[in-house]
Parts: sequence; C-alpha cells; structure tokens
Amino acid sequence: MTLLILGLLLFFSIHLVRVVAPDFRQSMMDRMGVWGWKAAYSVPAIVGFVLLIIGYDQVRWTSAVLWQSPPWTRMAATLVMAPALVLFIAAYLPGKIRDGLRHPMLIAVVLWAAVHLLANGRVADVILFGSFLVWSLVVLAAAWRRPWQPKAGRNGPVFDLVAVLVGVAAWMALIRGGHALLFGMPVG
Repeated sequence: MTLLILGLLLFFSIHLVRVVAPDFRQSMMDRMGVWGWKAAYSVPAIVGFVLLIIGYDQVRWTSAVLWQSPPWTRMAATLVMAPALVLFIAAYLPGKIRDGLRHPMLIAVVLWAAVHLLANGRVADVILFGSFLVWSLVVLAAAWRRPWQPKAGRNGPVFDLVAVLVGVAAWMALIRGGHALLFGMPVG
C-alpha cells in the first residue's frame, strides 16, 4: 500500500502546482521556458504514475473488501467509459467538444474514477479511484475559474468526429479483451 500512496502523492502533488502555486509555476515557466517546465514537470509525474501502478498492482486483490458492488455497476462502468474515452481524446483536439466543455479530459477522469469506484469496493480501489475523483473535481473547479479562449476553427467538427471515432474504437478494444489484457480484469 505504501507504493500506491507514495505514487499518488507524487503524481498529484506535481499536478496540483497550477492550483496551489500558480505564481511558482509561472516563475518556473519564465525561467525554464514552457518546454523546460514541461520536461521538469514530467519526471515526477511519470515516476509517481509508475509507482501508483506498481503499488496498486501489489495490493489490489489483497486489500480488504469494503463493499460488494452489485453486478449492474460493472455494466454501468462499461457504458460510461465510452463517452469518457471520447472526452479524453477530445481534450487533445481543437474541436467544438473541447471548446464547449473547456476541460473534457478532467470530465473524463471524473467519469472514469466515479464508475470505477462504484464498481470496485476494495480499500486499494477506494484509495486509487477516490483520489483521482477528488483530484479531478478540485482541478476542474479551479480550471473553470480561469479565463478560457476557444480554439476550434472551421475544422472543429472534423476533430470532434475524430475524437468520437478514436474514443469509441478504444472503448471497443477495451471491452473486447483489451481491459483484461492491460489491467487483468475483464469488462462486463
């Protein structure tokens, strides 16, 4: 459990810099340049992510069960993940979805964490998915307070179509065995 918690702390501490220390973040970007800051930012983020994956893998099946989720929660999680994946892809494309929602990646994380928390009742699940849910809600609330400049141009709907097609393709790959292959748990 130590690696999971350490990984989460490292991952979220760097991801909360913009919320809790925006002046520090700006001064680092001014000093290092945007790409220098992104490189420096990426190292602890990646290390934290790797640690939380290893830590979760070590304790996911042995941590105490807090509740048994009803079977319908797995189906709900499966269905909600289709739009979550579309939103996640849309976050990286200059389309109308991104402009309309402003931060679709964070909304995707909220959906992912909420349905996985609903469908999984072990202590390790609550720590992992609950942490991501709280983090994404905090960062989303902070992000919506910042000014927003829409970026979609005339081709925005094309990028939205790409987001839908890629998101649905990723969802289909996960439900057809990809989730079991990647995460050791079949979908459904």
